[in-house]
Amino acid sequence: MTSAATQDLLDDRYGRRRGPRGRIGWIVVGVVVAALVGYLGWTTVASAVDTVDVDTTGFQVHDERSVSVQFQITARPGVPVACAVEAQDTEHGIVGWRIVEYPASEAHSRAFDETVPTTAEATTGLASSCWIP
Repeated sequence: MTSAATQDLLDDRYGRRRGPRGRIGWIVVGVVVAALVGYLGWTTVASAVDTVDVDTTGFQVHDERSVSVQFQITARPGVPVACAVEAQDTEHGIVGWRIVEYPASEAHSRAFDETVPTTAEATTGLASSCWIP
C-alpha cells in the first residue's frame, strides 16, 4: 500500500473525510433546527399578541354592601375585553365579584372604575384577571 492509499483508509475509518452523506445529514439537521426556531418564535409572538395586562390602581369601600375598584388594562387595540373584578374581606375571602365586558376600542390602554356589590363588608377590591373573550 502506498502512503496515499493508507491515508485514505485511515480517513475513511476515522471519519476525517466528508462525503456526500455527511453534507446531506448536516443540511437536514440545519433545516430541522431552522424550522424549530421559526415555530418557537411564531408561538411566542402569537401568544403575546393576545394577552391582556391588568393593574389595580385603587379601591374604595362605600359601605357594607359595595366597593369600587379602579383598574387599568392594556390590550391589543380593536378587540373586546372581559375582566373579573372582586371584593375581599379581612381573611381574603371573596365577598363579591362580577364579570364585566368592554367593547373593542382603538386605545391601547384604558382605565375603568367598577362598583362591586358585596355580601359582607369588604376590606379590599381588585381586578383579578382580564382576557379576550
